[in-house]
Amino acid sequence: MRRDASRLEGNGAHLVRERALASSVQRSLERLYQLDEQASVDEFLQPAEEGERESVLVREADDGAVEIAVRVPAVSVGDLDGLCQLIEGVSHFVYLAERARAERSATQLELELQAEVDKYVVLGGAMRSFDVDKSATLRASLFESVRFADAAESDVGERYRVANDLANRFVRRLEQTYVAKKRFVAMREELRMFYRMGQEAKLRVGRDG
Repeated sequence: MRRDASRLEGNGAHLVRERALASSVQRSLERLYQLDEQASVDEFLQPAEEGERESVLVREADDGAVEIAVRVPAVSVGDLDGLCQLIEGVSHFVYLAERARAERSATQLELELQAEVDKYVVLGGAMRSFDVDKSATLRASLFESVRFADAAESDVGERYRVANDLANRFVRRLEQTYVAKKRFVAMREELRMFYRMGQEAKLRVGRDG
């Protein structure tokens, strides 16, 4: 895996904050899911254009190497949307790297669903204390008080809505089963099992939530 060959050298001077945040998010995900340490995501970051949202560009080079670029907007203090976009980009990067290492495929819906869960995990884990009320507030802000950029009838819009709904159901179950009872060790174990599931199993668990 290597950086996108088109990456402009020197274009990341204003990504200092974003690179530090991205590296912290990556290490948090790797620790939680007990993953082997991957290439550092901060080497793959690119600045998004004005008004552009997070995106991850992936292509296979002629020599078989996978080239990745993670495009993220600038994140200002108190900017939850920008931070969520950065977490999403890092989540995609880590998931793709882990699937490539394990020689497993990953669908776009699978990536989006895992990223939705990862936003909850990262933001909840960053709180000084975490209880069921804080969990419910965070879950509502991530999955219920949202606006979608793409129309519901579009493929992309439908994919984001499905991922959002399933993540909300799954997280609500985590909240009721584990957070409310402070069973955080057991919750981490379930999160690790969910992470390693393929798309169909993830969808089934999400619907059961």
